[in-house]
Amino acid sequence: MDEALVARLEDVEASFMEVEGLLADPDALSDQARFVELGRRHSDLKPIVEGFSRYREAMSDAVEAAELAADETDADMVEELRKMASERKAEAERLEKELRLALVPRDPNDQKDVIVEIRSGTGGDEAALFAGDLYRMYHRFAERHNYQTDSMDSTESEAGGFSKVTFAVKGAGAFSKLKFEAGVHRVQRVPKTESQGRVHTSTATVAVLPEVEAVEVDLDLNEVRVDVFRSSGPGGQSVNTTDSAVRLTHEPTGLVVSCQDEKSQLQNKEKAFRILRARLYQMELEKQQSELAENRRSQVGTGGRSEKIRTYNFKENRVTDHRIGLTIKQLPSILDGELDAFVDALAADDQARRLTEGD
Repeated sequence: MDEALVARLEDVEASFMEVEGLLADPDALSDQARFVELGRRHSDLKPIVEGFSRYREAMSDAVEAAELAADETDADMVEELRKMASERKAEAERLEKELRLALVPRDPNDQKDVIVEIRSGTGGDEAALFAGDLYRMYHRFAERHNYQTDSMDSTESEAGGFSKVTFAVKGAGAFSKLKFEAGVHRVQRVPKTESQGRVHTSTATVAVLPEVEAVEVDLDLNEVRVDVFRSSGPGGQSVNTTDSAVRLTHEPTGLVVSCQDEKSQLQNKEKAFRILRARLYQMELEKQQSELAENRRSQVGTGGRSEKIRTYNFKENRVTDHRIGLTIKQLPSILDGELDAFVDALAADDQARRLTEGD
């Protein structure tokens, strides 16, 4: 291991000890936002510190075994000690690779739950049907990973599917799994109403927002206008005789959030505030990323809604992710939630870029 890497790991150790000391300070509990951040920092640093300890132990064992082998006269014992030295050195090399990757800057939101918003784009009824397909795909993906889903708001289309649907996905690492799904998804297929058999292209946009705690967002309730109204179904059909639906307007930014899926006004209000906090947090993240991007020569796909990130072609039974050039000809299974090949490839690409930037 080179001296620069050792120095970085020793800095991490020092930071970890400092964080442990601050967490043990009773005063830390008085500032919830700071306490949450310290806890997250502790969780991030702990595996690196433990890995560095195992690396040093493996290297020490390898050196000691090699020295003993050099002084040993029994041939069988020499062979055994050399074997031990080789195995422990290989273990140290494996741990070094893991530590290099662990030092790559991580997304601080990776372990958070997420709020997913899907909106139909160009293509009319076919776009709404495609939005419904994506909604089912993400639900099946969540089920495969034992994540919980929570419906938050939806507007159904008269022809089926959704013009808009919002739901939460809860579970450790949910954001890390779904964050690269943000952007424009495109479908190419023959609609059921197409008599000439022509392929149509439609789109739907997906937004993936990390869900945040109230202490992580500076939200002044006096700046939020709360309106209540009657829930309605497709085409304006009333589905509720009470004013249970809630609309929030964040006056400083103009952000508007509505929620009407629950029968209780209180539940709709609580879910609407969860969405509003997530959107405000995302706005701040995008502002920071935009400032950083000015000093970078290239970026991974940002997940901006103007980007066509993936195409689902029914005629050719293929799904292509344009950001990494990956095509998989298993469209039905992918729409059934088998997204791991894309998720893993996108994460690996992002990690490789971060590692390069770290160098």
